[in-house]
Amino acid sequence: MTGSPLIRALDRVGIVFLVLLAAIAVLVPLGNLLVPPSSPWHVSLYFVSLFGKYVCYAILALAIDLIWGYCGILSLGHGAFFALGGYAMGMYLMRQIGTRGVYANPILPDFMVFLNWKELPFYWNGFQYFGYAALMTVLVPGLLAFVFGWFAFRSRVTGVYLSIITQALTFALMLGFFRNNFGFGGNNGLTDFKDILGFNAQSAGTRSALFAISVVTLALAFYICRAIVSSKLGKVLIAIRDAENRVRFLGYRVESYKLFVFTLSACMAGIAGALYVPQVGIINPSEFAPGNSIEAVIWVAVGGRGTLIGAVLGAILVNYAKTTFTSGPLAPYWLFVLGSLFIAVTLLLPRGIVGTVAHWWQERGGKKRGNGVAPAGVADPHPAE
Repeated sequence: MTGSPLIRALDRVGIVFLVLLAAIAVLVPLGNLLVPPSSPWHVSLYFVSLFGKYVCYAILALAIDLIWGYCGILSLGHGAFFALGGYAMGMYLMRQIGTRGVYANPILPDFMVFLNWKELPFYWNGFQYFGYAALMTVLVPGLLAFVFGWFAFRSRVTGVYLSIITQALTFALMLGFFRNNFGFGGNNGLTDFKDILGFNAQSAGTRSALFAISVVTLALAFYICRAIVSSKLGKVLIAIRDAENRVRFLGYRVESYKLFVFTLSACMAGIAGALYVPQVGIINPSEFAPGNSIEAVIWVAVGGRGTLIGAVLGAILVNYAKTTFTSGPLAPYWLFVLGSLFIAVTLLLPRGIVGTVAHWWQERGGKKRGNGVAPAGVADPHPAE
């Protein structure tokens, strides 16, 4: 595709996807704020909040697809980066409560007053400023991923061993954040948020704005991922995924490439967590649970790894199914349904939903044209399995 570099980074499907996201970012908030509740076109506040949460999950799924689908790094600990970004934003929101808390302490959050803390821990300083908190939502997950990746990739830890270590990382963080003396609210976490940037966090206008910002962030994250995988850097990442030793023998510093994409992915997960917290109104150590990270991998597998769009679709579909099942009499059986879904996708649709459709379309087009040109933006997942 000719034109500016911004356009060349996208194929037709990618452009359509971004246009669709732009329309959703505009129409859904307008449907909530301007259309009267009696109208069939009215979008309820419940829908806005629910799908705002799904959009944050979609950003997390994109982050995982970037490293798993295109670089072969299967992380089972990305929920940790998501939660760290959420805690950074939660700390800012707690500092905004001030004297409106239960104990009316202008400095200490309620849980610190309850636990007889005498002063604010040093690592809470600065979180009264939104800019500082926003920086921390990226810097803290990114720095942890950089340090972790530096040691793991330089030691050439790969495959299932890397997956187990990432899972151990998020489990260790969960245990730490559960402790009351850690200074993050213990098992209750951070909640009872009042406002964000001076706006009531519970109002329809704020909720709609957060939804729109989340969708725009998803579009930006998709474009960044698409630009990376369609560039020369992306070609090297795919080569590392398919034959890491050959790439190393050719003179590439494989560790540097993997460290870069792993750190970028963690920063994306942190941003997703920061957008998630003000929309759900709470962040607690359960977000670090290894099961959450594994579930996020399932989203990508269902949608189709190595497709980007599939990761977004999988996150939304699986979480909508989870909401449907867990709000009725089938709630106790949701984990069985999720496990069965993963097994069915692995056996029947190993490329995922989008990957299977793209493969079918490729074969159909190849028969008509007499060639086998692969569609742009779809990476064959089999070498990374």
